[in-house]
Amino acid sequence: MDKLKQKKQAFRRKCIQLLAALIYNANLKGFGDASIFRGQIKGICVPGLNCYSCPGAIGSCPLGSLQNALSAVNYRLPLYILGILLLFGLLLGRVVCGFLCPFGLIQELLYKIPLPKIKKSRWTRYLSKLKYVILVIFVIFLPLWFGLADGLPVPAFCKYICPAGTLEGGILLVSSSPDLQSMTGALFAWKIALMVFFLGGVIFIYRGFCRFICPLGALYALFAKVSLFGIKVDESKCSHCGACVRYCKMDIQKPGDAECIQCGECAGICRQQAIQRKVCMRGKMTCGKGENTEKEAAVEKKDIDIHG
Repeated sequence: MDKLKQKKQAFRRKCIQLLAALIYNANLKGFGDASIFRGQIKGICVPGLNCYSCPGAIGSCPLGSLQNALSAVNYRLPLYILGILLLFGLLLGRVVCGFLCPFGLIQELLYKIPLPKIKKSRWTRYLSKLKYVILVIFVIFLPLWFGLADGLPVPAFCKYICPAGTLEGGILLVSSSPDLQSMTGALFAWKIALMVFFLGGVIFIYRGFCRFICPLGALYALFAKVSLFGIKVDESKCSHCGACVRYCKMDIQKPGDAECIQCGECAGICRQQAIQRKVCMRGKMTCGKGENTEKEAAVEKKDIDIHG
């Protein structure tokens, strides 16, 4: 793939990311009057990280929904949100991170600011494991603990860490409401400080929040090997030169693994053309089997004619 095609592919991905962000936040009226949309479709989860409290949001964030559902496990099983996450995971996996996450797009745009960059290393690979710890503690354990012990809904990740909620919802809602301003305190100041830290960090580190902190990415990473869509290496073509790993800004060990956001940009530098979309590979395998079957049938027919 030449550089022009690579640029076209990257541009198409940016367009899809932008379109997803616009669809998730289609309630443009909410930005004008600083109100939260409460229509019937608000209960439907979108695939990416997009705060429920964002004035433009027309759907729910899967992370927030999961935490609230686990907090209420005393009263009902979280079947809906578990089913939705399973569906998103099996169909898309981390394709969501690469194409359908508005906060991922924000990080990529901030990274374009022309300042010195911190490249990946063995230390960033170690740090990439932190998001799994955050998933277990803040998204699963703490909401379950408070829900079972006190019956209190405590979405710990949203409450104490998530910068997307602060950026997309918190700042606008608080700045537009004197009542909310009078209620803000140390926790809101903490969330603002964290947001500034994360957004400042991604200027220097490519998708730093996504790589090290985001529990939604950690959850989708569990489906990397089995998701229907994404990229995969054709081992029969791969020369194991490592060019794709060196080119990628994420902490991957090979394209399509748990740390891969499935953007497909590495395919453009593979001389062996070994990196392909999973669906395309499945199609070729099916075609290959069909061709082999036809060839085998022709050979059998020839043998029958000769020996018949």
